[in-house]
Amino acid sequence: MPTPHRPGPSWPARLTVVLTAVVSLIGLVGIVPANAAVYSSCTISRCADARSARATWSSKGYPTSAGWYSWPDGRYNYTGGRFYNREGQLPSGATYYEYDVYSRARGAARDAYRIVVNRSTGVTWFSPNHYTDFYRL
Repeated sequence: MPTPHRPGPSWPARLTVVLTAVVSLIGLVGIVPANAAVYSSCTISRCADARSARATWSSKGYPTSAGWYSWPDGRYNYTGGRFYNREGQLPSGATYYEYDVYSRARGAARDAYRIVVNRSTGVTWFSPNHYTDFYRL
């Protein structure tokens, strides 16, 4: 007796899954919440880690292409390339690049900790929550 055919997910559901996967892979994420904030200094607990990451990325010349880079602890760290400041939280008119703060095994999932650097001025911002808040280092 033949097995009855069960229809799979509808094409809109499949499209949603595919688009979600693509967005996740290339790092495009949702909209910044209305309660996002920009602070003129960084005094929260992970600021020292962000400053250390800034020093290491600076020693590498702040690479502008997305990819994995070897890190002093023998692991790797990732830069996502250009940060477009789409929500306009940081000063406008600058070109920013984003870098992960914490190293990991090459290819491992990224966490929410980033620094964003204006390469022309060197001004660096730390975001401990994936661009919801920014703290100037």
